[in-house]
Amino acid sequence: MAIDFQLSLNTLGNGSIAYYAKLAGADQSRITVGFRTLYQGNYGLYNIQTIQNLKYLPSDYENEYGFWAYFIYPTAMAESKGSFFCLNTYDSARFTFGFMQFGAHVPNGDFVTFFKALLNLPNAKEYFPKIRLLDNRIFYLGDNGVYAQLEDDTSTTKLMDYLNPSLSEIEHQEHICSARMVHWAMYDPAHRKIQVNTAIENFKKNMIDYNNRFNLNNAPAKVCQIICDIRHQGRAKNDEIALALNTNGNWDKAYSNLLGINYFQYKTRIDTVKNTIANPLSQGMFDKVYDSEQNSFH
Repeated sequence: MAIDFQLSLNTLGNGSIAYYAKLAGADQSRITVGFRTLYQGNYGLYNIQTIQNLKYLPSDYENEYGFWAYFIYPTAMAESKGSFFCLNTYDSARFTFGFMQFGAHVPNGDFVTFFKALLNLPNAKEYFPKIRLLDNRIFYLGDNGVYAQLEDDTSTTKLMDYLNPSLSEIEHQEHICSARMVHWAMYDPAHRKIQVNTAIENFKKNMIDYNNRFNLNNAPAKVCQIICDIRHQGRAKNDEIALALNTNGNWDKAYSNLLGINYFQYKTRIDTVKNTIANPLSQGMFDKVYDSEQNSFH
């Protein structure tokens, strides 16, 4: 049975407009889905709130993922402060969600992988009753009983259209899809686990690619983490990274160089990543080195 939400919005004292959702027929408080924002001419929702027991903590996942749970943590803090229900529908990605801000605009990208895994959960049809996973592709089941494919190897345009019809206004469809995802992340640990697994598997796969490009065998984990963060955000290209790594094996110098790439443009983010690596929570952990043969750190 599909989950039904009562949607509402309200203008707050500071003039911002908050969008809410309440699970119909349930004794639950309404949730804040997001806040209206205008960004470069686009209207959309954002939610950067954090709730303590709904934040990513590597210690919660260390038993299953080992050091990789800590390896993704600096990027998680930079992306969302670890919030499992971080939301952004106002930029060209059209729908970005989760503690690592998976973006719906990339074919076969992190959001598509994440959403496909969600659709395999037993409660997926309750949250998205018209969305189906067929032959590992995402389809929409129309009222006429016909399935329409929403993504393929070259495009996610139809998936973005479903989640967020336009950037010119905040539509009902955008509000309800956002409500479903925020509520699902808040109330289902399986949803949060899929976010974590998607993030870690992406970073594992990326490390293989980055090692092939930059020869990172025996590189300190802190150097590898900054490379992963740079490419996750997209703040620099591979040639810039290669130049920063050209230190005749001086990894401390390479680390400093990587942190300096576009520093003044992205100061807040880079400081967050650097401080998280240096935090007592992870102190010493990022002195591990990368083993390219095993794709692991020791």
